[in-house]
Amino acid sequence: QVQLVESGGGLVQAGGSLRLSCTDSGRTFSSYNMAWFRQAPGKEREFVAGISWSGGSTLYTDSVKGRFTISRDNAKNTVYLQMNSLKPEDTAVYYCAARRPTTKIQTTAYDYWGQGTQVTVSS
Repeated sequence: QVQLVESGGGLVQAGGSLRLSCTDSGRTFSSYNMAWFRQAPGKEREFVAGISWSGGSTLYTDSVKGRFTISRDNAKNTVYLQMNSLKPEDTAVYYCAARRPTTKIQTTAYDYWGQGTQVTVSS
């Protein structure tokens, strides 16, 4: 059973940084590919970043490349999203998600979701 809990959201000024964490209380974390998604008000949820079960592969949406870094610590059952140079358009509820691994990191069809954490970037 995968149970994901996010933390680390908050209010930050443009140009600032935040680090989101997502911890799985289950025993199979290292078997899953993990990802971060976000949903801004009035918009659909979108893929932000993904990481393979081993941490050896990552994938980012174009708008966050060079600013966000996804990483994981399988010993701690935790995936992170380091967000630097934040912009007002990064404001959203951020969700972590898990799915069974595939050859390539997927941007859709994740099976397990956390409850989300709010990130607000002021201009």
